[in-house]
Amino acid sequence: MKIIIKIFSIIALSALLFTGCNNQSETLETKELHHEETESMVELTPAQYKVAGIELGKVEQKNLSSIIKVNGVLEAPPQSLVSISAILGGFVKSTNLLHGSRVTKGDAVVVMEHPDYIQLQQDYLDSKSKLVYLELAYKRQKGLREKNVSSAKIFQQTTADYKSAKARVNALEEKLALIEINAEQLQESEKISRTVTIHSPIDGYVSKVNINIGKYVNPADVMFEIVNTEHLHVELTVFEKDINKIKEGQRIRFTLPNEDDRERRAFVYLIGRSIGRDRTVKVHGHLDKEDEQYLPGMFVKAFIEIADNTVNALPEQAIVRSGGKHYIYILKEKRIENNQEVNSFEMIEVQKGITEGLYVEVALPDTFDINSNQIVLKGAYSLLSKMKVSGEEDGHGH
Repeated sequence: MKIIIKIFSIIALSALLFTGCNNQSETLETKELHHEETESMVELTPAQYKVAGIELGKVEQKNLSSIIKVNGVLEAPPQSLVSISAILGGFVKSTNLLHGSRVTKGDAVVVMEHPDYIQLQQDYLDSKSKLVYLELAYKRQKGLREKNVSSAKIFQQTTADYKSAKARVNALEEKLALIEINAEQLQESEKISRTVTIHSPIDGYVSKVNINIGKYVNPADVMFEIVNTEHLHVELTVFEKDINKIKEGQRIRFTLPNEDDRERRAFVYLIGRSIGRDRTVKVHGHLDKEDEQYLPGMFVKAFIEIADNTVNALPEQAIVRSGGKHYIYILKEKRIENNQEVNSFEMIEVQKGITEGLYVEVALPDTFDINSNQIVLKGAYSLLSKMKVSGEEDGHGH
């Protein structure tokens, strides 16, 4: 009897243990299922959102296949680059300009002095006084000649002297204008100055300074170069074999040094008509948008779109790799929790295609709505890292 009781006890204990194991297995399965349902989601508080540097955007249409890769520089057109010289030569008395100084049209650039400036002003005043006298003499002789009182020879000589003096005064006025001295003001004040001030003819920045105080400057010497950076253009170097593919109006995408995450735009407006010794042709592009950061001579990497073959594309940094697959994150929802905004992001698998420059072609799920979904363009790897950390913590909890 005792043996039978022991056997029933063992059977009952075994059944209890089996039931307990089943319950534990079901609990683990439930937890694992719950984890699978949420493992594609990650949430950020406002502080985490800021630290991650999240930037949202949408899928763009890019031409990534029908392009030509080229290099080039930013250049200023001739009308936006000015070389300032001392037309009559002289000594530098003063200047406040430094390399990179900002100037506006009409600002004083440099003050020059030289004895020739004094002599030029004196010659003008003397010639102007003589012209006044000769003009009166001319009018008098003209009146006498009309009355047949004066001889033709005297009238001709007076006329010649008057016209010669007038021509000299006009020439001296133009010379004074070259050194920015107003002849009328000089005549009114009769105050001769030993210095002249040269002003900037354009708005821009000083790109070169070749003088110092006290230096003598010849007329052929360039004292300053001033460049207006508001109307720069892209000058690209295209190889001879590709030049027939280039047409005016084609789109240009380019990046500046140390700006690997930003792509700028231009369009082809001029194609060179000669081939250089290196078998290349210069192609000029108008910028879509001006930027104060642009400087003449900046190196650029560019893509010229030679055909209209657009695809869905995203910045390369918007796509993360995990487990041998590629994913993007989209903003799933925003909600208020504990008086603060919580952002939820969902991981979505995509297929990568052509990569050109900063952008990658992406094949999206058929159900993906391009117009409504906001994609994480920057900070995707921060979301992936947080998701992995959360997954490890969940794993330890199991």
